[in-house]
Amino acid sequence: MSVRHFLDLADAGGDALAAMLGDALDRKAARAGWPKGKPDADAPLAGRTLAMIFEKNSTRTRVSFDMAMRQLGGNTIVMDAGSMQLGRGESVADTARVLSRYVDAIMIRTDDHAKVVALAEHADVPVINGLTDHSHPCQIMADMLTVIDRKAALAGTRWAWLGDGNNVLHSIVEAGSLLHFDVRIGCPAGYDPSMEVLESALKRGATVQIIRDPLKAVAGADVVVTDTWISMGQDHAEQKIAALSPYQVTPEIMAAAAKDALFLHCLPAHRGEEVVDAVIDGPQSGVWDEAENRLHAQKSILLWCFGMIGEG
Repeated sequence: MSVRHFLDLADAGGDALAAMLGDALDRKAARAGWPKGKPDADAPLAGRTLAMIFEKNSTRTRVSFDMAMRQLGGNTIVMDAGSMQLGRGESVADTARVLSRYVDAIMIRTDDHAKVVALAEHADVPVINGLTDHSHPCQIMADMLTVIDRKAALAGTRWAWLGDGNNVLHSIVEAGSLLHFDVRIGCPAGYDPSMEVLESALKRGATVQIIRDPLKAVAGADVVVTDTWISMGQDHAEQKIAALSPYQVTPEIMAAAAKDALFLHCLPAHRGEEVVDAVIDGPQSGVWDEAENRLHAQKSILLWCFGMIGEG
């Protein structure tokens, strides 16, 4: 079997994503009430080691992948770019070749998506995209798991995105095209998502629209999603905040969605910018379950990468 990389959701395909989500639900339920550091009963990754490379700061990705491997019976090695030769000019290709001799899989959180692609091209072990400036597939697996937890079904739901057309949105659009839920994008002109991402999703049969009016974008939505407006290292913050301010998620915005609409945010949140306290701390918020589900979803991503979920 060829090496399975998890760079974007379409790499796996809809059937495999559904299998991963089902496995995540089962494993999560089986651990109810257990200490978090106790390995799963089957410990399927005993003896395996995941190398984690961080070129961007991280809380949820770092801790959830570390705990995912521990619960699966495996081990992790954490590396920051500044302490690696990669951060001093060693090529991505050479880093991939060397790490493939030491570890069983590699997860990287970085800016340039091309770096993740190059790592996968030269690695002999699975490579997982922990975040790039293009996409955030692991996050959206957790988001979908949260929606299934709350609503029992994913297909046929309507998701509304408010804010910048960023990497998180790209993965939501891709997920919608693979697992059959609709996506409405509320964003101002000049902050649209990648047209290439939209066109690819439409070719797969996606139902996706860009709507400038935030109230119309969320009308009847089952899920309302946002993210920080200013990502790490971005400039022109004042101009961007001014353009996006009408898309702030408020109780009024949530009232325009479905009565039982779920609010999601991948965190960290800039409270008072993209969302107000009354929403993120309110009864419709699923952000803490969403954060926990990073752990459960990533366990199943790892198992898929190792060929333990889905057809070979």
